[in-house]
Amino acid sequence: MNKTPMTVQGAEKLKEELHQLKIVERARITQAIAEARELGDLKENAEYHAAREQQSFNEGRIGEIEGKLGMAEIIDVTTLPQQGRVVFGTTVDLLDLETEDEVSYRIVGEDEADIKARMISVTSPIARALIGKEEGDIAVVQAPGGAREYEILEVKYL
Repeated sequence: MNKTPMTVQGAEKLKEELHQLKIVERARITQAIAEARELGDLKENAEYHAAREQQSFNEGRIGEIEGKLGMAEIIDVTTLPQQGRVVFGTTVDLLDLETEDEVSYRIVGEDEADIKARMISVTSPIARALIGKEEGDIAVVQAPGGAREYEILEVKYL
């Protein structure tokens, strides 16, 4: 089985969601099912069927999160030797050589990726172009609009 890389922060976020689903949501849904049962005939009881659907979704999500955490290889980038090399979990400051714009990205696992938060998946084209490079190197990213060149300004192990 292949392990999936995940940051410490990503794992903690999933663990918090798992706790919420198991402790809070399960209890709420169980209560909703009990209340719906008290209303009578279950065949035509919309509240009961809605609560059972919520229960099914909740249990599915719990299973999904437990699977992800079970397959995760949690990497704490702060414990790695800080050699200025781009690796999983690092934050990279880049200079777009065409536009002179500076941008910063953190390389994270697929489930953690959020472009609005400047967190890109390790499998994305830009991350693949950056992995293994060092500060001062030029990375060429094959984008849909053509090749883009970025200079690596700084690599942070946060």
